[in-house]
Amino acid sequence: MDRADALLARSAGRRLLGIVGPPGAGKSTLAERLVAELEARHARPAPLAGPAAVAGRVSPAGRVSPAGQAPLVGQAPMDGFHLPGAELRRRGLAGRKGAPDTFDAAGYAALLASLRADGLPQVRAPSFDRDLDEPVPGTHLITPDVRLVVCEGNYLLLTSGDWALVRPSLDETWYLRADVELTRPRLLARHRAGGLDARQARELVEGNDLPNGRLVAATARRADHVVELAPGELG
Repeated sequence: MDRADALLARSAGRRLLGIVGPPGAGKSTLAERLVAELEARHARPAPLAGPAAVAGRVSPAGRVSPAGQAPLVGQAPMDGFHLPGAELRRRGLAGRKGAPDTFDAAGYAALLASLRADGLPQVRAPSFDRDLDEPVPGTHLITPDVRLVVCEGNYLLLTSGDWALVRPSLDETWYLRADVELTRPRLLARHRAGGLDARQARELVEGNDLPNGRLVAATARRADHVVELAPGELG
């Protein structure tokens, strides 16, 4: 948390923090917790009118903010740049969903570059709906008030192809370390919840998710900071 506070304390402008880790490490949970804690610490007044001024409001990223609080921290997750299912099927990549070549890496890099543009532009970032198993455009509204954007995903530190365009836009990167003994059961549960039977889930985890995780682990040395969490700390 202190490192994130330091990013906010830097000179005026917008900062981008990347959270990296293998599939199932808990990146999304960590990002959500970080955003909530930073907003609680650095709440700033904003003019509101109508019911929102009394009952609080839902911030652009879908979080409930206290009445009168201007969102200071936003999110731009890599998962929003999953290629749609139809495109994956067209390319014959449906069985490898989650691998580096099943994302629009160039599109994600372009979004991050736009967040760094002069004048603190308002930008919309997509998310990924696990129930639909599809990207959803425009979920995260990053307003000019936002001074820190948390960007989480597997491949932010890759140096191959268009992924190499991502890291230059990030002010700092954290690697969330997680052993396979932790990630495997999480991934199995995720795929079972998505409708796969036990055999299908196991084949997907062993044949796709864990190899992707090893690829991500090889990039850990490029991170500015390694996050070590106690077992069960993220649930």
